Amino acid sequence: MEVLDANLTSVFLTVREAARRVTNGGKIVIVSSTAGQRGEAGHSHYAASKGAIISFVKSLAVELAPRDVQVNAVAPGWVDTEMAAPALRGGERARVLSQIPLGRLAASDDVAGPILFLCSKLARHITGEVLNVNGGSVLCG
Repeated sequence: MEVLDANLTSVFLTVREAARRVTNGGKIVIVSSTAGQRGEAGHSHYAASKGAIISFVKSLAVELAPRDVQVNAVAPGWVDTEMAAPALRGGERARVLSQIPLGRLAASDDVAGPILFLCSKLARHITGEVLNVNGGSVLCG
């Protein structure tokens, strides 16, 4: 329940409050994960929470569109952070890298850039979308 509360309930409650206040050209961007699109063996609770975020984004995008509010998500794959470090010890890092066509983990800036794009005027006609930031490890269309 801790993972679901952290990854889903907290996002739902926060965005629900934000959605009451955002209008006319407002933007909401939520962070999901590639795990929400393809699952994650041994981490089904995490994958379920991130998959629910994707459904939430799509539903909220339709609900808020009449108020000219756009709702999107970014779905990072592996990001080279302190949080990911324990899971990437030993041979696991090499295994993960072998599954990323670009051959590298994302840096936090690689995720921040697409969020900034979705918040910019350049993305004024994008809503209900999931922007994948995973080096090609999950190719969705």
